[in-house]
Amino acid sequence: MTDSRSYNEKVIDEFRSNGGVMSGNYADAPLLLLTTVGARSGQERTSPVLYLADGERFVVFASNGGDARHPAWYHNLVANGRAVVEVGAQRFEAAVEFTSGAERDELFAKQVAVNSAFGDFQRRTSRTIPVVALSVRS
Repeated sequence: MTDSRSYNEKVIDEFRSNGGVMSGNYADAPLLLLTTVGARSGQERTSPVLYLADGERFVVFASNGGDARHPAWYHNLVANGRAVVEVGAQRFEAAVEFTSGAERDELFAKQVAVNSAFGDFQRRTSRTIPVVALSVRS
């Protein structure tokens, strides 16, 4: 069995080799690469993350598959507020916005409408899954 790190590395390699065009499970999925700076390590970490397009923003969901803990990339964003996003062949430094309240709920509901797995993730955990909007830093 492959560990998630090597699985993610394969996804990242395919994404970068093909300008964001994916095959297999991610062939039609809205996938981006999110690079953050480790909260403790200070090292760059890249994670493949599904997103929801919202106007000029790319909205990501810290679901961690419904785990009780937030994903590491979310902790890194909270600690450093910095991210680099790769979508298709585009790469940019992102402005990071942590949504809350009605905006968070509306964006999460939109994601569940296009990918019901996110509703399952929320049901698996007692934490509220954070919703983060990423846009080109001006």
